[in-house]
Amino acid sequence: MDNFDGTGFEQDNFRGGNRPPQGGRDTMRIRNAVIEDIQRERDVTFVTVVYRDERRDNWDGRGRDNRGQRPVETLRLVVSPQTRIFDINRREIRVGRLEEGMVIDAIISSAMTRSIPPQARAFEIFVVEQPRRRQVTEGRILQVNPRNQFITIVQGNNWSSTMRFAITPDTDIFGLNGRRISLRELFPGLRVRVVHGNWASTGFPPQAVAFEIRVLR
Repeated sequence: MDNFDGTGFEQDNFRGGNRPPQGGRDTMRIRNAVIEDIQRERDVTFVTVVYRDERRDNWDGRGRDNRGQRPVETLRLVVSPQTRIFDINRREIRVGRLEEGMVIDAIISSAMTRSIPPQARAFEIFVVEQPRRRQVTEGRILQVNPRNQFITIVQGNNWSSTMRFAITPDTDIFGLNGRRISLRELFPGLRVRVVHGNWASTGFPPQAVAFEIRVLR
C-alpha cells in the first residue's frame, strides 16, 4: 500500500505528469462548476466543486431529470503541479490564484475514486467567472428529500418564489438552539435561513447549493 498517497491514486502515475490528450477517451469535461473549498497538502491541492453532471442518463429527452432539474454533483479535483490553469483571459496562472466561489470549466480524468465526495485528477482548469458574494434566503420548508439531498422552500405564500437547495457534505445545518443537526431532522413547515451560492439553474424551481441552513422557528 506504500505506492498510494492520500488521494487514492498511485503515486508513480500521479506524480509522473502523464497528461491524457484533451478530449481523449479517458477524460471528461465539467462546465460551470462552482469552487466550494480549497485545501493544500504538500505539492497537491484539492479543489472541491459542485456542478451539473451532463453524463447522467436518467434525463428525459430535454436534458432534465424526472424532477425537471439536472442533478447537482460534488467532486474533489486533485490539482497537481502538472495541472494547467487559465484565468478568464486565458492566461496561465498558478493554483494559488484560485478562489472559493469562482466558476470554472475543467478537463478531468473520467476515472474517479469511490470516496465521498469522489475525487478525480484535473488536467486543465479554466476560470469562467470571478467569485460572487454568498446570498441569503429565508423561507418555509416545503419538502425535505434526504435520498436526493435537497430541500425545497417557499417565501411567504408566493408559490412562484419556490426554491430548491442542494445539500453537500460541507453544508452546515443548525437547529433552533444553534446545535448542529442532520438533514433528516428538518421537516416541512420549519422556517429557515439559507446561505447559498449562485443560482445554478434558470428552470423552476431555481436551484442553488446550500452552504448553511439555520432553523429560525
